[in-house]
Amino acid sequence: MAESTSTAPLRLLLVDDHAVMRSGLANMLNARPEFEVVAGADDGESALRLYQEHLPDITLLDVVMPGMNGIECLRQLKQTYPDAKVLMLSSSDLDHDFHDAIQAGAGGFIAKTAKPSELVKAILLVAKGEKSIGDEVSARLEAYAHALQLTPRELEVLQLLRKGMSNRDIGFLLEITARTAKAHVAAIMVKLEAQDRAEAVARGFERGLLRP
Repeated sequence: MAESTSTAPLRLLLVDDHAVMRSGLANMLNARPEFEVVAGADDGESALRLYQEHLPDITLLDVVMPGMNGIECLRQLKQTYPDAKVLMLSSSDLDHDFHDAIQAGAGGFIAKTAKPSELVKAILLVAKGEKSIGDEVSARLEAYAHALQLTPRELEVLQLLRKGMSNRDIGFLLEITARTAKAHVAAIMVKLEAQDRAEAVARGFERGLLRP
């Protein structure tokens, strides 16, 4: 009798706090022969427990969840299981979320609005140990790394730009000349690729340099 050449399906753990999202993903992925959803979790704590129980091939992990968020869950998972393969499910548009997840060991990102074919491709890439990061996210990660090069003084100035201060007010508060303050603002705008002060502040929030 000839030996079967069929390949066992990839075993998946789905982690998302929205039951409808988990159910929809499970139905779509289970309909394909290359996947088997073995468990679903609605928070980070449950995800860690279910990972230990099932040891899935791939974990699809939501970034934004109440309690332990996806990035913290990823960090803890990687501490115990450094070889865990994780694809982040992202509805976040914040550059620092992308950066933090990659630093924590994520295999890639897929937007929740992605087409099924894009999700399948991303899962298969991560399963092979490759990164699944689109061109847009790659460009944003590069820009984020550049933004992290703001000097301590520039970060101070950015905080004051957030408050709508003029160059003169910034100079008075930091005990520098208005001309020096203007130079710092110009440097910030170049590094953050911003066209004006308001956009610089917006980019600061996007890249985690400013927090709400």
